[in-house]
Amino acid sequence: MANENGKLRVAAIGDLHVQENDTAPYREMFSEISNVADVLVLCGDLTNFGKESEARILAEDIKSCSIPVIGVLGNHDYECGVPETVTEILHDAGMTVLDEQAIEIEGVGFAGVKGFMGGYGRGELAPFGEPIAKAFVDEALNEARKLENGLRSLRTERSVAVLHYSPTIDTLQGEPEAIYQYLGSQRLADAIDRFDHVKAVVHGHAHHGQYEGRTPGGTPVFNVAQFVLKPMFGKPYVVLEI
Repeated sequence: MANENGKLRVAAIGDLHVQENDTAPYREMFSEISNVADVLVLCGDLTNFGKESEARILAEDIKSCSIPVIGVLGNHDYECGVPETVTEILHDAGMTVLDEQAIEIEGVGFAGVKGFMGGYGRGELAPFGEPIAKAFVDEALNEARKLENGLRSLRTERSVAVLHYSPTIDTLQGEPEAIYQYLGSQRLADAIDRFDHVKAVVHGHAHHGQYEGRTPGGTPVFNVAQFVLKPMFGKPYVVLEI
């Protein structure tokens, strides 16, 4: 339920990296979040290797949440080649895995995709040359298209874009500049900046990046990788008011 000022409290965390030898790694934290937030958003790399066993461990912890849980997959969740199985397990536990669809919770819209690599500005890879280079760019474009379609489908005045990869270099500061192109794509920001109703973007992936940034159009972006949040706030998640 939204708080007294009418804003929705959104708890966000990325890069959980659940491993198959973990025992209830986030159960206590998810129960805590249920008492301080209205929605829990998970920003990818939910598992360490995308194994079915890892997804089942996380699924049991998700069941401890008494608030809606939504999110996206990350690159680690694709490692074993069964992202559909990971998605199905998490869905059965009550999590909405965003990709082709968007949802509304108490007047706030949520649309999201994993995102992809590709770079920013003049460093953005163009669809030119070898077929494999064009296929790489097509993947980045497809993720941006899905995000744009999801955001366009929302009829809310406030919405949140949920990603794994970053839409801006702002939140990558602290990572080696040479790998920025592997940490996200400006094409995601291009999709976001077409909509005034997007009030915040959350993503993970950049473990050594910065917490706050903005898209070129000025939309606030938050890197909620737990490795960024814990040193700053003493806990691996953050609660945003939307």
